Amino acid sequence: MGFTLLSNQRALFDIPSDIAYFNCAYMSPLLRCAVAAGLRGMQTKSQPWSITPSDFFSDGERIRAAAAAVFQARGDDVALVPSASYGLAIAARNLALTAGQEILVLAEQFPSNIYVWRELAARSGASIHTVPRPTDNNWTDAVLERIGPQTAIAALPHCHWTDGTLVDLEAIGPILRNHGATLVADLTQSLGALPFDCRVIKPDFAVAACYKWLLGPYSTGVLYVAPQHQDGAALEHNWMGRAGAQNFTRLVDYQDKFQHGARRFDVGETANFALLPALASALEQILTWGVVNIQETLRLMTGDIAERARGLGLQVSDPAYRSGHFLGLRFPAGLPDGLATRLAKQHVYVSVRGDSVRVTPHLYNTTDDIDRLFKHLGKEI
Repeated sequence: MGFTLLSNQRALFDIPSDIAYFNCAYMSPLLRCAVAAGLRGMQTKSQPWSITPSDFFSDGERIRAAAAAVFQARGDDVALVPSASYGLAIAARNLALTAGQEILVLAEQFPSNIYVWRELAARSGASIHTVPRPTDNNWTDAVLERIGPQTAIAALPHCHWTDGTLVDLEAIGPILRNHGATLVADLTQSLGALPFDCRVIKPDFAVAACYKWLLGPYSTGVLYVAPQHQDGAALEHNWMGRAGAQNFTRLVDYQDKFQHGARRFDVGETANFALLPALASALEQILTWGVVNIQETLRLMTGDIAERARGLGLQVSDPAYRSGHFLGLRFPAGLPDGLATRLAKQHVYVSVRGDSVRVTPHLYNTTDDIDRLFKHLGKEI
């Protein structure tokens, strides 16, 4: 697959020159265009007489189209949700389990992608099977070795949230289907920066919170629902999810029929006049850059960071087993207490998750940022 390396995009963000922000996996900064779009939306709400019935749906459809392009899916396959946990709850509600079957998850997986499956397993008599962290960080082989006749659901990320180690869902998907198992993907730490193709991977459900790598505001998310599940049960019954909702004068003509595609799964009050314009603007900017181009540009950046980290004696995963946009650094003698706090005092921002220092750059990071990171990391060795 061809790609184009992207130039630095810091001017599109409101990041002062003395800030070295390597924390996109925690929360991305908003693009300037997204902030402007959100402010315009808030201004619109200050004059509600200017809001027409079609305005309740237009931004949602704009997001649906853009998210579909990122998912490599159809707009009809996308639902608008407020969080990853909401989308995972929809998946759990629409997947059947029987006693003795297993739900496959990773060790130290993000809690929102654990609790919902524990509840489903307890309710159905199934069990959770946790794949231990492999010593070589090859999650793909570790998962493949544990898929068997008892596997009913694999609830997996595309990369691990603590250190970016990769899970090859394209390799795992066909094996799951051969066993009659379903794939639920939590893409919160990858969608928008790591290419994902629903046509190839064929997940049953795939969800992402949008406030990280999709550069959107908090409390926004997108959910892919495979066509075979689109007649399933929604979590709530809001008026916008029903057929004919665009005609406000006839909302009292109650409808059993839903809007087509995955729209029945949309969260209530989808027409958020502040958040949706900001998210639409962010998604469209990602599409302008191109996800493949984002990934390959960040891969070069994290490769440079990884090489310099090894020079300090830090441990870094093999490039074959990690995603290009995400890096976890480990200290051989253990993580120094208070590391992230001390770095933040020097205007260098990273996260600590488990025993890993997450270094997660984006197109706004510069070589000066990297130099600042290592200037202060070096003091911790």
